[in-house]
Amino acid sequence: MKVPYLQQEQQRTADDSAPQFREALDRVNQIVVDGLRHGPFRCSISGSIGNNKRRELIIEAGRLHKFNIPEEELPS
Repeated sequence: MKVPYLQQEQQRTADDSAPQFREALDRVNQIVVDGLRHGPFRCSISGSIGNNKRRELIIEAGRLHKFNIPEEELPS
């Protein structure tokens, strides 16, 4: 089961070669699905622009997941 919003984002970027962006969306999807299956959960997502215009995405959900997404990987 996937979250409809994330499915739309993934479909929109499916043809792009955006491994970090795709991996980040897949991770968010998995965290939400796992959380809903196992009961109460907490998740936070934060982002910033770092060196070379890379987007730094941090997902905290029991563990810390960090992604550095190049600006070119972002959907238009």
